[in-house]
Amino acid sequence: MKKVVGIDPGLAGTGVGVVSGLDLKVSAYSFGAISTSAQDTTACRLNHIFSQLTDFFKTQKPDLVVVEDIYSLEKYPGSGIILGKVVGVIQVAAHRAGVNVEEIPVREVKKIVSGNGSADKHQMERAVRNYLNHPEAIRPFHASDALGLALAGFFRYCKIL
Repeated sequence: MKKVVGIDPGLAGTGVGVVSGLDLKVSAYSFGAISTSAQDTTACRLNHIFSQLTDFFKTQKPDLVVVEDIYSLEKYPGSGIILGKVVGVIQVAAHRAGVNVEEIPVREVKKIVSGNGSADKHQMERAVRNYLNHPEAIRPFHASDALGLALAGFFRYCKIL
C-alpha cells in the first residue's frame, strides 16, 4: 500500500489531499485545507502551516509528498514570492518527517488527471471527483487541487515501483 499526500500551497489556504492504494488503484482518500488569517503576520501564518503539516505528516506517514511547482505571473510577482515561502515550509516539514517531496508543474497535473493541460478549476474538480467517485463537490478548490496533485504523484510513484 502506497500513500501520497498532495499539497496545493497558498498563504490564505493550503489544500491537502491524501490518496492511498496499490497498483495504480486508489483504495482510500481524504482531503482538507489549512487556513490562515490575513490579520496575522506572514511569519505567524507560515508557522501555522508548518506546524499543521508537521503534525499531519507524523500521523499520516506518507511515502511521498507532491507539491505544485510554483510559478509567478508577470502581473503579480509578489504572489510567486509568497508561494515560494509556503513551499519552503512544506519542504522543511516533509524533510523533518523523513518524506521525499516532488514538485510537479500544474499543467502536467491537469493533463494527467483531466486529460487537458489547460483545464480550469471546475474541470479539475470534476475530474478528481469522477476519478474518486466522490458523490459531491470537493471544496475548497485548494483541496480538490491537492487531491489532483496526490493522484498525479500516486500514478507516477506506483509506476516507478
